[in-house]
Amino acid sequence: MTRVLATGTFDLLHPGHVLYLTEARLLGDELYVIVARDSMIKHKPKPIISEEQRLTMVNAFKIVDRAVLGSETDMFEPLKDIRPDIVAIGYDQTYDTEELEANLGEHGFDAKVVRIDKSKTCELCSSGRIIKKVIERYS
Repeated sequence: MTRVLATGTFDLLHPGHVLYLTEARLLGDELYVIVARDSMIKHKPKPIISEEQRLTMVNAFKIVDRAVLGSETDMFEPLKDIRPDIVAIGYDQTYDTEELEANLGEHGFDAKVVRIDKSKTCELCSSGRIIKKVIERYS
């Protein structure tokens, strides 16, 4: 049985998230998702939706076998329980696949890293674009 892990913030869910998780699920038999903790998000503005609510929403997807909140101190900590065979990263996630795979190995995980290159190009397939549209409409 192949266990796939996907990670992300998942703020303001949109079709891009659905595509990413669907493509990740196709890589194996089980899909686990780590939802980023607010405290660990440093590369973009903090989410609008609380981490508990984002977790509830991701767990509601039929294609997700289990979603968990990430660690507040070590991004590799939740992997001890998940033990992924494949880590799927999105087209826009800033990880270098080879470097991440090496880091996984250094932490005792024998997982392959696969980048999901597909992306949606719809007008509101980005949390940032959704926020921008709301601000434009209600300003």
